[in-house]
Amino acid sequence: MDLRTARVLLTGGAGGIGGAIAEALLAKGASVLLVDMNEMALQRFASGQLRQYGDRVEILPANLTRPDNRALVSAQAQHFHGGINVLINNAGVSHFRLLDEQSPKAIDLALAVNLQAPIHLCRLLLPHLRSQASAHILNTGSVFGSIGYPAYAVYSATKFGMRGFSEALRRELGDSTVRVHYLAPRATRTGINTAEVEQMNAELGVAMDPVATVAAAACRILESEATETVVGWPEKLFTRINGLLPGLVDKSIAKQLDVIRRYAGVKPATTPSA
Repeated sequence: MDLRTARVLLTGGAGGIGGAIAEALLAKGASVLLVDMNEMALQRFASGQLRQYGDRVEILPANLTRPDNRALVSAQAQHFHGGINVLINNAGVSHFRLLDEQSPKAIDLALAVNLQAPIHLCRLLLPHLRSQASAHILNTGSVFGSIGYPAYAVYSATKFGMRGFSEALRRELGDSTVRVHYLAPRATRTGINTAEVEQMNAELGVAMDPVATVAAAACRILESEATETVVGWPEKLFTRINGLLPGLVDKSIAKQLDVIRRYAGVKPATTPSA
């Protein structure tokens, strides 16, 4: 895909990975409609770093867990610069917490934001995307969508779900003009991480990418029209090993469990992602 022709709806676009993807796309000539529930952050971002891109940027504050807000986003997306031809489902939340210490509210929120909202948004926009000469859906997942990790049980469940949804939808649309892609970043330095997560990753020697690395991967997957990309090595290898020999990964992670529990039990950690 030539990103100069891209008219993009990007959720979770006020900062973090979403903000970096927005900047990377705009730098390549795309037009981007940014959606986020944080209206102030959206306005700051659009009037600050993105001001130079003029009318190629529009913002729309919305809570995608609400059906009426999703309908509003879908309607505006179909009129943005003549109608979007790229949907990037990036909004997400992460709760670093052992399962029996998570609240029902936190569990429901993760399911609603990370999995249900993207599925509903795809359903709403599919008729419009099918009407385009060529269109793309890019779903942001995670390495934890291929490797279940302690203290991220719910988050992993949502990302496993997003990976499965992307695969099934890609096959469902295989004879259409709509291409479906799945991007799986590894640990990334964003505001979604609590101090405990940062400290744990440092102790375990877990590499953390800058958001620009993930943004560059998002652009590449659209430009090359690749099906699925895992960002980072050796994480790319570990996802393959986990698929073939999960027992080996069980043993490896078991050695980290005491460290994970120490950080996951420090205090409740509920941080929304933009």
